[in-house]
Amino acid sequence: MTSDVLSRLTDILEARRQSSPEESYVASLHHKGLNKILEKVGEESIETILAARDAEQSGETDKLIYETADLWFHSLVMLSHLGENAQSVLDELERRFDLSGLEEKAGRESK
Repeated sequence: MTSDVLSRLTDILEARRQSSPEESYVASLHHKGLNKILEKVGEESIETILAARDAEQSGETDKLIYETADLWFHSLVMLSHLGENAQSVLDELERRFDLSGLEEKAGRESK
């Protein structure tokens, strides 16, 4: 189910990338360039962090879920802008299933 949602969203993002910046938020981000997209990813990251902190204190996670969705969405726009998509990330996560977190980290440090 998750892959289906990501696949559908990838298709929508690609189609909207080709749209007019006046008619599509996604197209407007692509039109403004990578720095604007990265600015949005950074903004959403901060909002997600703050929502997580608040959720820990309040026990309410609705805002955390909302902000995480925004972060994922803008991360997917970033990937699209750079010619990648959600499947690339899913493939990387799947590759890591047979590794412990410590092994994966050690592999990155040796590169």
